Amino acid sequence: MTAAPGTLRSHVKALRERAHLGPSELARRVGISRQALHKIETGVSPPSTLIAFHLARALHCRVDELFTLVPPAVTATLCGTVNGDTRVQLAQVAERVLAFPLTGTPGFRQTADGVAHPPGGGRMAAGEVPVELLGPPERLPRTAVLVGCDPSLELLSTHVAGHTPEVRVLWSPVSSLAALEALGRGEAHAAAIHLWDAHTSVSNLPFVARLFPGRVMHLLTLWSWEQGLMLPPGNPKGVTGVSDLPGLQLVNREAGAGSRLLLDAWLGDLGLTLRQRRALPGYGDEVHSPLEAAGRVAAGQADVAPGPRSAAQALGLHFVPVQVERLDLVVPDEHLFHPGLTALIEVAQTSAFRADLALLGGYDPSHAGERWQTTGPSSPPLQEVAP
Repeated sequence: MTAAPGTLRSHVKALRERAHLGPSELARRVGISRQALHKIETGVSPPSTLIAFHLARALHCRVDELFTLVPPAVTATLCGTVNGDTRVQLAQVAERVLAFPLTGTPGFRQTADGVAHPPGGGRMAAGEVPVELLGPPERLPRTAVLVGCDPSLELLSTHVAGHTPEVRVLWSPVSSLAALEALGRGEAHAAAIHLWDAHTSVSNLPFVARLFPGRVMHLLTLWSWEQGLMLPPGNPKGVTGVSDLPGLQLVNREAGAGSRLLLDAWLGDLGLTLRQRRALPGYGDEVHSPLEAAGRVAAGQADVAPGPRSAAQALGLHFVPVQVERLDLVVPDEHLFHPGLTALIEVAQTSAFRADLALLGGYDPSHAGERWQTTGPSSPPLQEVAP
């Protein structure tokens, strides 16, 4: 990936018109041909230092007012929606540069790599967009894109930044199934997923094998966590388990979320059909993160929500544990030795991060970073490639 170099933008024509000079007259005063002036005004040919001083004197301005340096730019694939010029973070995945819009709250607390300029300055939700760079493009190949819904992934990314400042991990919070789909589209280097397969009683592996036939995919353990029922403080309705859910006001996760799959499995174990599950109050009320689900319960908008202990603890909720679940990192073979992912695995194994993670509640990172499974056809032994 190479960025277009910075270029000069000429303001000579605007300054000439402001001075009420015709092109022939300005060319005569400066001592150049009208054709040479035209090339200067259109930015085709920058003037020599001497000619620039003559232009500034003739136009009664400073030399540095004649031109501005346009920053270098790249063409990036948009991952999200922009509405007009928008700050973005950038990463290189394979041969593409990806642009992630910084909107909402993240736009205030994260540093931008560039500014996306959608054609016509309007709304754009997909496709290639020119991005004016605000920093050096050399960091883009050393930026890893991580997708997944576990809120502790932001903590992990923060620890990576402090541990290995020359690399970066960009976390995009999406459901587990959406994370695998993003991986399949080449929009991420790794996906953190928790998808319980009720038919095999195995987490994650069946989904990866089904969605990536013929590709070598590595599953590395991140941690296990407690999943269960998030309830109002004090548990006013005395909920003891899943059998108490019928009749309570639910708030659910979106289809493809790991907590949604668990809820369906738990209700299925009670003998409820899909039609009966859909008839439960609030079953169709969907949110897009564990913390958002916990927030609905905390605000009194629901009696219960499926989710992890960490989200319940973060908002001061009561928690009834139901199941311990794996959370794995899924990495395509070609990205296994990406410097950002290497740093992520190293950090996940440090005592400082593990102690910090444990304080969130319900996490067990004792096997973080261990290779658990590899799917796909046989392949030659992996060799690390220098970044």
